Amino acid sequence: MRREQNAKTRSDKLCSMNEAISESVSSGNSILIDGFTHLICFAAGHEIIRQGIKDLTAIRLTPDLVYDQLIEADCVKKMIFSWAGNPGVGSLHALRRRSEKASVSRIELEEYSHFGMVARLLAGSSGLPFWPLKNYRGTNIADANPLIKKIECPYTGEEIATVPAIHPDVAVLHCQRADRLGNAQVWGLMGTQKETAFASKRVIVVAEEIVDTSVLRADPNRTLIPSIVVDHVVHEPWGAHPSYVQGFYDRDNDFYVAWEDISKNPETYQAYLSEFVHGVADRKAYIQKMGAPTFTRLTAKARMSAGVNYGY
Repeated sequence: MRREQNAKTRSDKLCSMNEAISESVSSGNSILIDGFTHLICFAAGHEIIRQGIKDLTAIRLTPDLVYDQLIEADCVKKMIFSWAGNPGVGSLHALRRRSEKASVSRIELEEYSHFGMVARLLAGSSGLPFWPLKNYRGTNIADANPLIKKIECPYTGEEIATVPAIHPDVAVLHCQRADRLGNAQVWGLMGTQKETAFASKRVIVVAEEIVDTSVLRADPNRTLIPSIVVDHVVHEPWGAHPSYVQGFYDRDNDFYVAWEDISKNPETYQAYLSEFVHGVADRKAYIQKMGAPTFTRLTAKARMSAGVNYGY
């Protein structure tokens, strides 16, 4: 606890990804790498794999390739989620292999609807023990998950569902820019970054750019995550590839399509991890290995949004 408090009150939280993961993530932790198609920090997932962290409870609304890679690398013992897949392409094959009945290394699955997962984070970030919702009517998800319970509304007498608050041990949140204190700004498609930050015990912010605090104060409404909940800040350009970062680079759709064949076979899957995760020291080396043409192709063309007058 002392380490967490000291980290949150430091005036300069900037460090490497290696340092942020080694100081914040331990085997047996629960972790949420956020992002909803946009701003998914693959760099953090790769560093977790390189450090050999095991027995994680992986939490996420939509676990996609980064969680599948963690599963294939034997980092995950349980997944709490609402939907899983390779968006627009197909299945997550490591997840399928580790969740089928015949698997000798089967992981535990705890499933909710999308809003059920959002509700757990809303409760966690609000300091509430649970969150009420109606969206399990007409489904059998609640029958398969004993943590989804029913209560009687004290105002209407209506029976409604509830889900418990969730408090991940560690959250990893990618953003466009942050200062060294941990104030983070996001624009474009948002996931549950804000709720995740306030629900989690430790928070790692990963930014494409590190800017002076004065830059953030000039545009305060874009600051989604305040420094008071942040433990570590990592400057990691291209840290979300093959996901995308609005205004910086596009989603690498070719990668997602190619991943279907790579991940179907355990041998080709392990070969990818050996070359692009274990075979590189950090994200900079990963970028060099992927090659300049990939990143030239994905770099965003400028499309500026007009500023606003904050005068009074």
